Amino acid sequence: MSNRRRVILITDGDEYAKRAIEHVANEIGCRCISRSQGNPSRLSGPELVRLIKKAAHDPVLVMFDDSGIVGEGAGEKALKYVATHKDIEVLGIIAVAAKSRHEEWARVDVSIDRDGVLTPYGVDKFGIPELEIGRINGDTVYCLDELDVPIIVGVGDIGKMARHDSYKQGSPITKKAVELILERSGFHGKK
Repeated sequence: MSNRRRVILITDGDEYAKRAIEHVANEIGCRCISRSQGNPSRLSGPELVRLIKKAAHDPVLVMFDDSGIVGEGAGEKALKYVATHKDIEVLGIIAVAAKSRHEEWARVDVSIDRDGVLTPYGVDKFGIPELEIGRINGDTVYCLDELDVPIIVGVGDIGKMARHDSYKQGSPITKKAVELILERSGFHGKK
């Protein structure tokens, strides 16, 4: 029997993302590490692992953000640490698109556009499908291709997407991404 904590990693950490993710966590019955919010991320990988281990139950939603920093910023360093920690099982990653000044990108297995439609194409920050299949541009996504995780879901800017993902409307795109990861992981029904 494994005691590894099961988590979903999210590559956004601004205030809009925090509100959306807290709302979705509450609605679905996940735990959200609200202190992981930051633009850029303020907590280190070891600090986040300690908070994840203290969470009341799984799955745990954790935010990471580089705030447009070139290369591997604080958010990506923390994300890599958490994703490769022996006590953590990553169920999936939600890769968030950004209008980055520096074209960092990552492969995604599937994206969800701002209307909630699954697409093989990447999406932009507004949740509109891009021209390339399986690729998303963002500012905290550069290291994702190095990680061995079951699924990476691309979405537009969490809590925004021209109000299509507003927490006031229940953050339906973020919720669908979390539910897709939980479904693909087989988490529902596990205790």
